[in-house]
This record gives sequence, C-alpha cells and structure tokens, in this order.
Amino acid sequence: MSGWRIDGYAEVRELGAGAQGRVVLARHERSGTPVAIKYLNASASEDDRERLRHEARMLGQAESPHIARLFRLVEGPDGAAIIMEAVDGVSLKELLARHGALGPEASLSVLKGSLLGLAAAHALGVVHRDYKPANVVVPADGRSRLVDFGIAAPAGQEAGGAGTPSYMAPEQWDRHTATPATDVYAATCVFVECVSGHRPFAGNRAELMRAHLTGPVPAETVPEPLRPLVARGMAKDPADRPPSAAAFVDDLERTAREAYGPDWE
Repeated sequence: MSGWRIDGYAEVRELGAGAQGRVVLARHERSGTPVAIKYLNASASEDDRERLRHEARMLGQAESPHIARLFRLVEGPDGAAIIMEAVDGVSLKELLARHGALGPEASLSVLKGSLLGLAAAHALGVVHRDYKPANVVVPADGRSRLVDFGIAAPAGQEAGGAGTPSYMAPEQWDRHTATPATDVYAATCVFVECVSGHRPFAGNRAELMRAHLTGPVPAETVPEPLRPLVARGMAKDPADRPPSAAAFVDDLERTAREAYGPDWE
C-alpha cells in the first residue's frame, strides 16, 4: 500500500482501504479543517486514475448540502487523490448493522437527505449508479449525505457492469442505458432494507440477477401504506418508476404525510 501523503494534511485515521487505495480522515494543518482524502496507489492503472478524475468532476459540478463537497484533485508521480469535505457521521450500512430495521418513519427521514443529494446529481444529468447504505452517511442531526461518485455516469450511458448486485436495477444487469430511474430503483431497495431490516433479495450473484430481472417486488415486507411506493420504485420497467430522485422524494413525502400525518419528520 502506498505511503504517499499530501503535504499540509495530518492524517487522523483510516476510514477504509482496498486494492487500489484508501480513504482517510485528515486535518488541514493550517486551518484545522477536517477533510476526507481518497488516495489511489501509485500502482493504480490509468483507468483507475481516470475514474478518480471523473469522480472529481462529478463532485465539482454538484452544489448541494446533501453531497460531500470537493476541495481539490491532486495528481503526481506517487499517486492521485481527491480531497473532500469530511462528513461527521456514520454510514447507513453501519447503522443497519448495529440496530437492524429502523422502522418506517425513521427510514423515510434518514433517506430524505441523501435522496435530495441524488436529486441534485440528476439535475446535472448525472446517474450515481451505486446508491447503497455504505454510500449514505448519517450525521448526528439525521440529515443524510450522499458520498462516492466513483462510478457515476452521464444519464443515457450504458449501465451494464457497474453497481452493487443487491441494489442493481434490471437495466444494469442487461446492459441498457442508465437513467435517473436506475438510481430510484436502488434507493427503493435501500428503503426496503431500512424499513424491514432485510435486503429485498438474497442469494449469490446469479440468484440476485434473476430476482432483480424477473422476481416479484417484495412490497409485502413493508407496512401496507408504503407498498405502492415500493412497487413503483422497484418496477422492472424504468418507465414505470418515478423518473428522478426529486420525483421519488415527492412521492415519499406525500406517502409519509398520508400515512403518518403532516408532522411525520
């Protein structure tokens, strides 16, 4: 693993690591500002570097309080890195591992912030393609943020091959184009997991592919008032889903008001 560090930043702790690099929490030495730095190893391929540049471009375009801000892209002979706003919170994945099902109202509230971040990306013509609990960070105030645009793509680009199998829309399996409705499908899968404590489908990759392509939508795993929301969001045909995260948030808020009253948040 590369020992490269960007000058002027003191590393606080490692947040994650993989074959191509790592993510650390750091502090700007002069200002004391906390940041997250995503490092690529010097051995990373040019394709890996281009994906990092692409992520930086996506973050640089998105101006939303619900998306971690980009500060800098740094490239050199020792590697490449992006310096981003540090979101002080825990991932939704960790919350679910600790507490299990969050329940309907908490799930609606926790997901809303990250969905607004997704809506900001969609407004720019960007599809995230990997909306999942690990990429939703929940601060103490509960207003979630969306992170990791590493495989984001322009809307209309071929969708096949990228994503996390438990949350991949049918069009991601059969190589049709990615649209904002692709992200809506993934967000609905995450919503089902938050409410019920279980992912919509289980199994190995082949079993997950069959379930996402042809299996019935598991709307019965959530309370009855929420089932139409899940049925629309996980429709097999993208044309039958809300067309964007903004439309999905509108559906979510309307459903929440009808089911839990005007003060549901």
